[in-house]
Amino acid sequence: MLANERQKQIKELVLSRKTLKISELSKKFKVSDMTIHRDIKAMVESGFIVKTFGGISLANQDTNVSNGNECVVCHKSINLRFSCRLILTKNRVETVCCMHCGFIRNQMLGNEVLEILCYDFFTNTTISAMNANFVMDTTLDLGCCQPQFLPFNQGEHAQGFVRGFSGNVVTFTEAMEKVARQREKSKGCC
Repeated sequence: MLANERQKQIKELVLSRKTLKISELSKKFKVSDMTIHRDIKAMVESGFIVKTFGGISLANQDTNVSNGNECVVCHKSINLRFSCRLILTKNRVETVCCMHCGFIRNQMLGNEVLEILCYDFFTNTTISAMNANFVMDTTLDLGCCQPQFLPFNQGEHAQGFVRGFSGNVVTFTEAMEKVARQREKSKGCC
């Protein structure tokens, strides 16, 4: 089957089912997961679908994102390298500019959040924020919200970053607690 035929069928499937797993699509079409990722790339870039943890979902026009380039918490422009996506119930996805805003939005939405995806600061691969290690209080200033939290999938990568740029390594839970305390003191985002 040619790529454009596969892409057409993927589009029809996602329209009818709303959410699909990459592994399910690769089995159906008897191609690799990487081939499916290449097939869906244009659909993701156009905003027709969004990537989720292990799959794709039909983009929901009812999300709180006013446009794809603005954080739903602080309304700053989004740099995809530092952004994170909150995967929510009812096939909704929200994008925020950084992990700091991700923690705030997670607190605001509570049980509606199914997963938080971010980019490993070292490898720039998508990881689950809920299992990540975060470096905070580093001398490196990315010019986004404060305090900044840099996500790392590997604890040893986070520790190595701290050796070079100072800071502290915290877990997802510890970072959430720090942001909650900061918000109580300042009554704002950053």
